[in-house]
Amino acid sequence: MPGRAASRVLEVDPEHPQPEVLAEAARVLRSGGLVAFPTETVYGLGADALSAEAVARIFAAKGRPADNPLIVHVGHPQEVQQVAREVPPLARRLMERFWPGPLTLVLPKATRVPLTTTGGLDTVAVRMPAHPVALALVREASVPVAAPSANRSGRPSPTRAEHVLQDLGDAVDLVLDGGPCPVGVESTVLDVTGPVPVVLRPGGLPKESIEAALGRPVMVGGGPELARRSPGTRYRHYAPGTPLLIAGPDEVPRVVEGLLRQGKTVGLLARRDPGLRHPQLRTRIVTGGLRAYARELFDALRSLDDQGCEVIVAEAVDEKGIGLAIMDRLRRAAS
Repeated sequence: MPGRAASRVLEVDPEHPQPEVLAEAARVLRSGGLVAFPTETVYGLGADALSAEAVARIFAAKGRPADNPLIVHVGHPQEVQQVAREVPPLARRLMERFWPGPLTLVLPKATRVPLTTTGGLDTVAVRMPAHPVALALVREASVPVAAPSANRSGRPSPTRAEHVLQDLGDAVDLVLDGGPCPVGVESTVLDVTGPVPVVLRPGGLPKESIEAALGRPVMVGGGPELARRSPGTRYRHYAPGTPLLIAGPDEVPRVVEGLLRQGKTVGLLARRDPGLRHPQLRTRIVTGGLRAYARELFDALRSLDDQGCEVIVAEAVDEKGIGLAIMDRLRRAAS
């Protein structure tokens, strides 16, 4: 997909963001503009969450359905009360344990949050990001920041600034380039409005970690009505332009060889090299465990997509820890 030239790109130190860069990005947010910035999960496309007009620009830039809610980012735990009508004790426990970090909590919406931000819902999804740039930017802006992934709706999420430019170009007022995102998949979304916590979207914080902190199991899924409260659960997401197939580790060689015999140009994303060599095979081998696989997932899908593949084969993983999020993304990309 050809990109458009972004109006401005500023490089930012991912560990020690420059005050002048943060001040400029915060000014853009406060004036109703859009800023793309790195988080620990993926790059976000930020706007003032309390401005319906600014938030509407996010939906327009992404081509995002209006009923797909946005995640609101805050700079301090106590700021949740600016956007949530109620914060249950269980939510406070999780905030103390996992914030800042890749955990989004679904809470009852405060009246001051526009329905545009929540996709028309009476709940709001909130998190406190751990990335130094994201956290410092939200604090500098002094407003809650609504920020979905900074990509065209349905595309693989952006984990590098160049992905943002490729998808959104001059639809963004300012892009902060802070290098690659360390987690690589979006936050875990947990609904805490009912008696039992429900994981609506698996993500960077494993379900097992939440259960250990609470001392009890949590549900996963919750049905279509609850799923509406989280982004990334109802529409086609995370998909490259190239068709995607998922194969188990032992099935990968057979599946790839069969496609090559059909004359296909094949992209392979795998955790181990199957030893196949062919002029029409493009490979991305990711070693180093599930965390590395998650970190490279979206970048690999974009890269293989750009190499002219006719089909991409992705190796499946065990649905434990962050593996649950990896398989969720692969299944949605393949749908």
